Amino acid sequence: MKKLSLLLFFLILSLSSKSQNLDILLLASDDASLLFKNYMSPIMNGMAYSLNDGWYSTAKTHKKLGFDISFNVNVAIVPKSSRSFSFNANDYKYLTLESGDSNIQTIMGSNNNSKIGVRIPEANGYKVADFNMPDGVGGDLPLNAVPSPVIQANIGMPFSTDVSIRFLPSINTNDVEGNMFGIGIKHNLMQYLGLLDRLPLNVALFAGYTTMSSTYNLQNVSTLAGNNQEASFNLSAYTIQAIASLDFPIITLYGGVGYDKGASTLKIKGTYQLEYTLENTNITITDSVTDPINMDFNANGVRGTLGARLNLGFFKFYGDYTIKEYNTVTAGIAFSFR
Repeated sequence: MKKLSLLLFFLILSLSSKSQNLDILLLASDDASLLFKNYMSPIMNGMAYSLNDGWYSTAKTHKKLGFDISFNVNVAIVPKSSRSFSFNANDYKYLTLESGDSNIQTIMGSNNNSKIGVRIPEANGYKVADFNMPDGVGGDLPLNAVPSPVIQANIGMPFSTDVSIRFLPSINTNDVEGNMFGIGIKHNLMQYLGLLDRLPLNVALFAGYTTMSSTYNLQNVSTLAGNNQEASFNLSAYTIQAIASLDFPIITLYGGVGYDKGASTLKIKGTYQLEYTLENTNITITDSVTDPINMDFNANGVRGTLGARLNLGFFKFYGDYTIKEYNTVTAGIAFSFR
């Protein structure tokens, strides 16, 4: 969780350690939010998609009070189309492309050579600065992918229904607070089909919800005067699916079709004292901005999953591939009882 939080705030923390030329962008808060949204969207959408995966490895449900505990990693592969974005000057009020490529690499892209200019009018002239867009980190991550590790427990309930609880251990340190929690319900439909329930075929309906939040204390690392400086991240992901499986003693083949939806926010909160020089003068002015960046992200679409599970007594090893906007690979191990 801590590594994930640090990755999310990679760009934000860079603001606190660069020159004032980058700091001044905080004064153009609406433009800054849009620019950073374009830059950060692959990792935010990737998490929304990956957290909707890994819920099941069979459509079959447990006997009453039967359960399994699983650990899996979902990896959302960022498509090439989301590894860069086009800088359109008409979308911004105070920003222009000074030099370099107008096709800017996102956080999941590669190196950038784009320089952005900032020109904000004020009573006695213009606040002017420029800065280089930070490079992407996609080349440092396998498959240009966003990983989401998950611990999950599935418990058998009456009426051929499983309840799933997923989580990651909470973090509460001086720098980071974070938690993740999810709940899902799987209902086996074979009970309504008479003799067909004796077949190795199982068909079920599944619905799941995951929420994740994290707060990073910027006050300890910021080079800017101010107070209550922090970055906050919140995500909610939903999925509904129809799933089926062929459950044999040694191997299970499973798949599903459905719909995913995810919504997330990334905000820079607090007060920041900024120093800047007016255009064509030596006059230095101090200004402040409060809660300068607020970004909203949405990801949704249909999905299709195919996977297989190896059953070795209590141990189950499984993996699947999901086709959607950000294709996702899942691999995991489960310890199953009843």
